[in-house]
Amino acid sequence: QLRLVESGGGLVQSGGSLRLSCEASGFPLDDYAIGWFRQAPGKEREGVSCISRSGRMTNYADSVKGRFTISRDNAKNTVYLQMNSLKPEDTAVYYCAADSPFITCLARQDKYNYWGQGTQVTVSS
Repeated sequence: QLRLVESGGGLVQSGGSLRLSCEASGFPLDDYAIGWFRQAPGKEREGVSCISRSGRMTNYADSVKGRFTISRDNAKNTVYLQMNSLKPEDTAVYYCAADSPFITCLARQDKYNYWGQGTQVTVSS
């Protein structure tokens, strides 16, 4: 079974940067489109970004466009989320997920079959 483990979260000041990693084990990661999601306290989980199996196609939520970059290294079985110009409203638990059709990878969380446990990102003002 595919297992996903997120890392790279932490506490950063507003305007700072973090890079999240989502490392897969159990199956080759290039079998799957990968999405990043986040859930802030008291809010519903929302899509942040996703990437196709090859990495040639990406998609971003409007709230992070121009600040976040998703990428993947299939040789390392890892997907990354580079987060720059962080804002306090980016504070959330960030999750990666796998196995969704790319066409719905940001809008349809129910299409994902595998989820990581999440990593906390806290942005102080």
